[in-house]
This record gives sequence, C-alpha cells and structure tokens, in this order.
Amino acid sequence: MHPDKNTSLAKLKGKKVLVTAGPTYEPIDPVRFIGNYSTGKMGYSLADALYEIGAEVNLISGPCHLTPKHTLNNYIRVQNTKEMFEHSVELFPFCDLAILAAAVADYRPVKTEEKKIKSRTERLVLTLEKTEDIALELGKIKKPGQKLVGFALETDNEIANAREKLHKKNFDLIVLNSLQDKDAGFGYETNRITILDADNKIHNFGLKLKEDVAIDILQMISEKLF
Repeated sequence: MHPDKNTSLAKLKGKKVLVTAGPTYEPIDPVRFIGNYSTGKMGYSLADALYEIGAEVNLISGPCHLTPKHTLNNYIRVQNTKEMFEHSVELFPFCDLAILAAAVADYRPVKTEEKKIKSRTERLVLTLEKTEDIALELGKIKKPGQKLVGFALETDNEIANAREKLHKKNFDLIVLNSLQDKDAGFGYETNRITILDADNKIHNFGLKLKEDVAIDILQMISEKLF
C-alpha cells in the first residue's frame, strides 16, 4: 500500500466488498475443459489492497495458483461459472460494492462426458451453451447505494465495446484491458488500464505492476462512487 494514497482510500474502510478473480473452467470430460489464460493476479491484488485499507473482503476465485496474503472475511474457491454465479448472487445483497475481475467463461459444453474422450477421429464437434451472466444478474439486483464495477478485455473497438458493456450490465465503472497493449493483460505482472465511468468520461493509466493498478482502481472507486 502506498502511504501517500491512504487518505484518498479511507472511504472504503469498513465497506463490505465482493471481488471475483481468476478464470472459470467448463469441463468437457474428466481431463479437458474450456477456459482462458487468466492468472487471477488482478483480482487477488484488489482483494489484498482492500483488506489493507480496512474493508471486509469476500473473494470468490476460480482455479489459479494464488492465495490471499491475508485472512479475508470470505474466501471461496470455485471451478466453473455456475458455482461463481451462485456464490456471487448469494453474497452481493450484503455488500456495498462488487468488483468483477474474474475472466468468466462465456460458454460451456452442453454435455460433459463422464469418461475421457478418445482421439479416434480427425474432428471433434462440441455443442456449447451460454453460461450464467454474473455481471448482468448483479446489475439487475443492485439496490440503491450498492456499487458495481466490471472489467472488459477487448481486442478491437475497445472503448465502444466497453461503454456498451458498462450500460448493458448496469455498471458504475468499467475497467478496460486491451490485448493490443504490450506487457498487459493475462499472464503478465503488469497491466495498462482505461476506466470508463457512467458519465462517459475516460480515464487512462500507464503501464504499472498489477498491485499498483489495483490502487488506481480503488482510488477511482473511492473518488467516483463513495
């Protein structure tokens, strides 16, 4: 934590916060899954920073190799989107703020095979269905006074796509990551973000360690939402 920034973050002290982190894995068979390259670093950095500010932190994490630095109010490990959805919907009504940093799988196989699929054919066709939309559901059940912050990872039309997602999901802020940025996004210790608010204002940040990016995000939340 940066001592010179503690004062600006003081408004988050005592707040009940839900953070989601990491990927979700949707099983194809006992040994294969649909997932993504998320390491969970951003979400865990946010959870640790919130704890150090004095917030009550509820962290729901998909499969990753990280553990929180501190003993959080709630620390729940899940595998798939349905599990993350159920825990998020259960906890959010009791929180002041939710930060949805998880990179949730958008699709899952309609059928999960009980036994390993043998590689006997040249092609394998999987039928997929949409997973539960955690952000959309929390946006629907958000009550006056509650705040919801989302993330967007884009490869093109970044600002337009992030702005559309912000309004569609009823976010108060959205954190945009672009795969066009060098040394940023999945698998890196650093990240470069842009934050859009509900007034369509755009806030750009430089390339930083994810621990420092977490502070920038929390500062923006503190200043804009509380």
